[in-house]
Amino acid sequence: MLAALLYGKENLRLEKVADPTPAVGEVVIQVGAATSCGTDLKVWRRGGHAKMLQPPTLFGHEAAGQIIAVGEGITGWQVGDRVVANNSAPCCHCFFCQRQEYSLCPKLTWNNGTFAEYLKIPAPIVQQNLLKIPDELPYELAAMTEPLACVLHGVARSNIKAGDRVVVLGDGAIGLMFVAKLAYDLGVEVLLFGGNDQRLEIGKKLGATSTFNYHQVPDIPTVVKELTQGWGADVVIEATGVPSVWEMAIASARPGATVNLFGGCPRDTTITVNTEQLHYSELTLKGVFHNTPEFVRASLSLIISRRIPFELLISDHRPLKDLEQVFCDMRERKVIKVAILP
Repeated sequence: MLAALLYGKENLRLEKVADPTPAVGEVVIQVGAATSCGTDLKVWRRGGHAKMLQPPTLFGHEAAGQIIAVGEGITGWQVGDRVVANNSAPCCHCFFCQRQEYSLCPKLTWNNGTFAEYLKIPAPIVQQNLLKIPDELPYELAAMTEPLACVLHGVARSNIKAGDRVVVLGDGAIGLMFVAKLAYDLGVEVLLFGGNDQRLEIGKKLGATSTFNYHQVPDIPTVVKELTQGWGADVVIEATGVPSVWEMAIASARPGATVNLFGGCPRDTTITVNTEQLHYSELTLKGVFHNTPEFVRASLSLIISRRIPFELLISDHRPLKDLEQVFCDMRERKVIKVAILP
């Protein structure tokens, strides 16, 4: 089959590799659509990921498709089923899993390789995070189950209450998903800051109360305080993965606020926190990582409901041979998510 392999920083190659065959408890799907992701972009630019993968490796982690082969011992699944698989599954036995802190499981089974004609799903993921999708749901929407599950996890950890004013920093797919969930489902006031006018327009369509292009805003924390009677936001969600923006998020928070530092920064980076502000303002700084089986199911249910127009996040549909150009377009912020059709 034709598949994308990551060899290092911005070193992505399409190669012919052996078709996958399922072992005990595994299934193989024919990829109907794989969606590009901001995490993939960061991994492509950085040349790896501390937890998910080390090159050289098959690449991509969001996909939906149809089962074409099942391994020994499989029950409940058959060839022809339309499915989406999360890119991970917890072990369910470790210290953290016993406390239902599944995203912290040190033995997470990871799966990469969605930018390919076929994808093998490991047994732990089949057991916990393989879900059937209805016939009428397009593959490219189902493929967004994984990132939306991460967002739902992030929302659940953000201490959001009715009447809160929430600042979202970042107009990538994740930031826009946060806007959609917060505005459509929770009905809170969302102030979105980003760097691309077209994306900010999509943010408005997804429910943002106000949008701001940071290129035209010299001091975001000051603007936030001006819009909140001088206090700052009740909740701030950082969705860029840039250390300086983490600090900006903290500076935009009111006393008693929760700051969700959601965007993953480069490995070994640090930020500076004003200890006086942290202590006397009783801030809650929260790192949130990945998702759990509960949120994977909630994510797919939300997508199936079609209450939120997540199709607004799909900028284009492209063949697998165009994948490197897709990442160049993402780097230049010309597209949000692209559905790759093998």
